Amino acid sequence: MRGMTYGLIRSALFALEPESAHHWALRGVDLLGAVVRDPQPAPGRRVRLFGLEFPNRIGLAAGLDKDGAHIDGLAALGFGFLEVGTVTPRPQPGNPRPRVFRLAQHGALINRLGFNNGGVQGLLGNLARTRWRGILGINIGKNADTPLERANDDYLAALEAVYPHASYVTVNISSPNTSGLRSLQHGDELDALLRALRHRQTGLADAHGRYVPLLVKIAPDLDDAALDDIARRLLASGIDGVIATNTTLDRSGVGRHPQAAEAGGLSGRPLFERSTERLAALARRLDGGVPIIGVGGIFSAGDARAKIEAGASLVQVYTGLIYRGPALVDEVAAALG
Repeated sequence: MRGMTYGLIRSALFALEPESAHHWALRGVDLLGAVVRDPQPAPGRRVRLFGLEFPNRIGLAAGLDKDGAHIDGLAALGFGFLEVGTVTPRPQPGNPRPRVFRLAQHGALINRLGFNNGGVQGLLGNLARTRWRGILGINIGKNADTPLERANDDYLAALEAVYPHASYVTVNISSPNTSGLRSLQHGDELDALLRALRHRQTGLADAHGRYVPLLVKIAPDLDDAALDDIARRLLASGIDGVIATNTTLDRSGVGRHPQAAEAGGLSGRPLFERSTERLAALARRLDGGVPIIGVGGIFSAGDARAKIEAGASLVQVYTGLIYRGPALVDEVAAALG
């Protein structure tokens, strides 16, 4: 699949409703995983980060494989690491359909999926059937019906469940599609969550004899004052890393599109500039104290290099993979070598 012409495949997929296209694309990925029994990462520069050895600098962002059901096939695309989820402690259906919108002329998607997933136990069952043993991040969130004042309970439960199976764990407090979730990025709420997670991480490391890094994923819609605050709190917490950024609520790049008014997070090309600018602003504030994974609007090797120049050590893709296909993985891995 990595060597095939993706244009014909994309044309067929784009003729389908976006969630149906997603389903059939993953079916194709599964076939690839069945054929490629020993998937190898694309050639690229090895990077040591968070105590892990990454074979190249490009990973898959969370959201494409929420339940970890397609890992073997996705690994065959050449990624240096994969991130699955967002997974919640209990299964939930997410928001009503339609909830994904393709803005093809802008190279963008809008989604308001709402952490639709089979729950943490479903994820663990899928991981037990996976052959691949590369670097796996697991992205965790809270259930939609859990009150915000009890959000920490959900994050701690999810962390405890996935810890033995993860290379690193990402705490998603920046999705725009779960009511009130982004408030956890600020002030006392963020401090309390980070303290609880770091305390549980220490206990789990002792229990399992293995330290699993904790990362936080932030939004691109934070202003300078909010970035000042979150950077200070991340540095004080001792958190292992940060992923910048999630999807955006801003529609300035797609304002004339008939679906621009749809609720949800915007990803793809229109996110790139804002996401990269916020990444650079965060990197200045962290000053090397917390490593960053850059994600948001990467469609080319040049885009990926811009994330690295802005302060990221690794990059992730999602929407760019949908529009560009597997060739993007090889291209970025080689360019960042």
